[in-house]
Amino acid sequence: MPERTASMTAHDKAVEQIRESYAAIPEGSAPRLAKATTNLFRFREPVKTARLSARDLDQVIEVDPERRTAEVQGMTTYENLVDATLPYGLMPYVVPQLKTITLGGAVTGLGIESSSFRDGLPHESVEELEILTGDGRVVVAREEGEYADLFRAFPNSYGTLGYALRIRIKLAPVKPFVRLTHLRFTDAAKCMLAMQEICQSGEHDGERADFVDGTYFSPDELYLTIGTFADTAPYVSDYTGMRIYYQSLRTRTRDWLTVRDYLWRWDTDWFWCSRAFGVQQPLVRSLLPRRWLRSDVYRRLVGLDQRYGVTARLDRWRDRPVQESVIQDVEVPVERAAEFLEFFQEQVGMTPVWMCPLKATGQWSLYPLEPGRLYVNFGFWGMVPLPRGAHDGHHNRLIENAVHDLEGHKSLYSSSFYEREEFWRLYNGDAYWPVKDAYDPGGRLLDLYEKCVRGR
Repeated sequence: MPERTASMTAHDKAVEQIRESYAAIPEGSAPRLAKATTNLFRFREPVKTARLSARDLDQVIEVDPERRTAEVQGMTTYENLVDATLPYGLMPYVVPQLKTITLGGAVTGLGIESSSFRDGLPHESVEELEILTGDGRVVVAREEGEYADLFRAFPNSYGTLGYALRIRIKLAPVKPFVRLTHLRFTDAAKCMLAMQEICQSGEHDGERADFVDGTYFSPDELYLTIGTFADTAPYVSDYTGMRIYYQSLRTRTRDWLTVRDYLWRWDTDWFWCSRAFGVQQPLVRSLLPRRWLRSDVYRRLVGLDQRYGVTARLDRWRDRPVQESVIQDVEVPVERAAEFLEFFQEQVGMTPVWMCPLKATGQWSLYPLEPGRLYVNFGFWGMVPLPRGAHDGHHNRLIENAVHDLEGHKSLYSSSFYEREEFWRLYNGDAYWPVKDAYDPGGRLLDLYEKCVRGR
């Protein structure tokens, strides 16, 4: 209790500081939260903004092993939270793939992982949110009560309704190890059918499936990976050094990882995106310190490339076609998922593609997935040559149209190209605007369209 009291005292001081800073922002200046890391891919032109420091809002306040909850500040990374909970044999129900994703970011944006087929999205295990609203108030929102409307609208609002200062999240029990089974498929429709059966039954080969995800390499090479908690393991693999996790899917059918290494199995190589930096070359990899093999390091490199246009200059020098950045996560109903893969192979052709099943456990107004319906998240991140005469956004707009034709949705952490009316229809403007008017009536924060589509 004394430790919690000290942590809460420090938290209250940080809340007061950010509230005072927010109140001091001149009228007409757009606030922007200053974070040490980001996993957004909406690159904006540098503009003068009033930056709110969040450096004192990145701590785990308390882990309560009896109630199986954790109280954390909004800018706490999942890496720090997992390190605080695993000694108690606990973890968040859904741990997004990258270490530096923050809890506030996963709740006000969207997160997903291989437990999402069972446990939904990260915000669905949140009990309480302390939020600095657009009109400068600090409120505590729960599923029931005075601020329930804000609680329900906060997911997918991307900081346009306010900022998460403190989060109370439910935790799940874990075992020390995860046994992995990799199943190969040569047909997308059969792969999706198997995924659906495993997720609906919650088991594979008579044993519980605690985690399910998959990887698409080509139309005749797809893998499902089923993870099952285990008390012991005959060995454990290490993919934090010379060995690369996604490559192992193609060479083995069974594997074992510690639970921590399983949670961060994708982070070392940012799924497979590290290959763009030559990091998967054995010589380069052997020379790099392990501490550099992290998603946030690669993300900083991408930011520098975007700022200085290094790749674009090299492409012009080599007389290569202009490339479009295609960095997206989309959700498509499992029964339409094979259709999406066929479209994606023909029109975009980028591989690999991550496949992660999810099932929303409740209704969330700004990201209207049908509760209880199984969707597949497809994640793809890279550059694609533009056809001659096509403009930037060509492939991304094709993807947006295809996703919504297939009754799906796409996350808004990256570039979007929707027309205003279309956007508000797809992302439930009828539910958004009453909450926006209630908690940010002066419009101090950008609205969702201005921020996520126009990139302001």
